[in-house]
Amino acid sequence: MNDNLDNTEMIFFCHPSDRFMHPFYNKHIVFTGALSTMTRSEAAKKARACGALIQGAVTKDTHFVILGKNRRDKSTKHLKAEQFMQRGYDIQLIAEEDFIWLMSMQIEHVPSTIR
Repeated sequence: MNDNLDNTEMIFFCHPSDRFMHPFYNKHIVFTGALSTMTRSEAAKKARACGALIQGAVTKDTHFVILGKNRRDKSTKHLKAEQFMQRGYDIQLIAEEDFIWLMSMQIEHVPSTIR
């Protein structure tokens, strides 16, 4: 009798059509205010790597506005996002610290059967 049978590991392979998704995947993101931990360009590059779509201005299609930590007052982009939110658009304001935390999240596996 082989004792190794009790210690076998099962390995599951993903189907090639399976996707990996992040909370920013296919979401429009706008940065406003200076970031304290990285440049906007670096932040945009990291967000794009998670599937985000970067915008230069807030529009009704915007999902997230990332608020840089180094800011004094509300920026024009911040105020524009609040106006859209008051009109019922689903835009979320995210502080830089929360953006960094979200960027550290592992990408969620979405099986092809759930699409």
